[in-house]
Amino acid sequence: MYSAAFIFQPGTYDAEFHRLDALIDEVAHSLPGFLGSETWVSQDGLTRNATYYWTDLETLRVFSQHPDHLEAKRNYAKWYDGYHVIISKVERVYGDGNLQHPTSQA
Repeated sequence: MYSAAFIFQPGTYDAEFHRLDALIDEVAHSLPGFLGSETWVSQDGLTRNATYYWTDLETLRVFSQHPDHLEAKRNYAKWYDGYHVIISKVERVYGDGNLQHPTSQA
C-alpha cells in the first residue's frame, strides 16, 4: 500500500480550480487501486493536507499522469501559495477496529 500526501498552503481558488478539483477526485475514486483519502488542517489554519491511499504504486502513477491532474499541476501557482508532496510505502496499519479509515480495507 502507498500514500500520497499533498501538503499545501491555499491561495485563491476560482471556478477552474473547483472544476479540476472535482474531476481529479472523480478520477481517484474511479481507479481500482484507490482505497480512500483523508484531509486535515493545521491548528493555525494556514496549512492543509490531503492524503490519498493506494493499493499499489502503479495505480498512484496512473492517477498522477491523468490529463486533468497534469493540468492542475501546470497551474498550481494560481491556487496555492506553496506545496509539498510525500509519497510513502505503508508497511503496516493497525487499530482497535472502532475507527473507520481508508487503510482498514487493505
